[in-house]
Amino acid sequence: MKRKITLKQIANELDVSISTVSKALRNSIEISEDTREKVQAFAKLYNYRPNNIALSLKNRKTKTIGVIIPEIVHHFFAKVIRGIELVANKRGYNVIVGLSNESFDKEVINMQMLANGSIDGFILSISKETLQQQDYHHFNETISQGMPIVMFDRVINEIHCDKVIIDDMKGSKNAVDKLLKNGCKHVAIITTKDYVSVGRLRTQGYLQALEDYKMTPDSNLILKVDDELLSEDHLDSLEKEIEELFKRNKKIDGVFAVNELYAIIAMKVARKMNLNIPDDIQFIGFTDGVLSKHATPSLTTVSQHGQEMGEKAADLLINKLENEDEEEQYETVVIETNLIERESTK
Repeated sequence: MKRKITLKQIANELDVSISTVSKALRNSIEISEDTREKVQAFAKLYNYRPNNIALSLKNRKTKTIGVIIPEIVHHFFAKVIRGIELVANKRGYNVIVGLSNESFDKEVINMQMLANGSIDGFILSISKETLQQQDYHHFNETISQGMPIVMFDRVINEIHCDKVIIDDMKGSKNAVDKLLKNGCKHVAIITTKDYVSVGRLRTQGYLQALEDYKMTPDSNLILKVDDELLSEDHLDSLEKEIEELFKRNKKIDGVFAVNELYAIIAMKVARKMNLNIPDDIQFIGFTDGVLSKHATPSLTTVSQHGQEMGEKAADLLINKLENEDEEEQYETVVIETNLIERESTK
């Protein structure tokens, strides 16, 4: 039995673009007769069956972008969506937002539902469950049928597409550098499990900063939080874990948290333990959302520039949609972070 083959594989085998293959299979006069015959013969040899939905999308533009995000009540993702909509609307596109709620199944269902003729391409940040399972078939299948994807924030090297990221490692290293320069000797980190790419990179930045200061990492100062503790029903458990971290390490004088929520809860615990912020202990978080500005004291934080990230992701996707005949090239755009200093550091 001959192997199944995709539109993208035909393009790679014949060294032409996906768009050329798609048009050749439809007998488009834009494609030379020689190329049409070559593509059709190859497709027939391998029993290629086109995805009619995907092909119809290439013929009938919807001028709509699908956006898949892991969670909706999050300042960073709200900023990204705002950036996407600003650019999309300016360039004549609409935006549909789907929520994976950190679920692999919901991510797949959302993509299948939106790819039924509703949209022209996707902008997405990968769910934690997908990262944990390392099952990326839905991304590959979408791309192989000629529908472009732009990933932002949480991205994976295994998928060849445009990406918009920040330098998570550099951003966190700069944050920990700030704590060390301020005189902190025992800096803890509250982070995610390693399968979450951004948490892993931010932890590496923390370790790099310690290494630069010739300080040996202490595993007792590294708290990796289970995902389930991030739900509203389990925030008390997260608070207890952080409290135990402080009780086990009474010399902690600095905390770097890889997201805003971890930092805010850690400051709450410090106040409950009668620690003065920033005299006894200093805090830096990541994201710079509403909580950071209005916390007591206000939180020093690394800004991710979510709106700029969304604007760039939208431009990348729309450029891909409007220049589909060009040779496939993928770009990874790195948005610079900056440290916004507030009252939680000296």
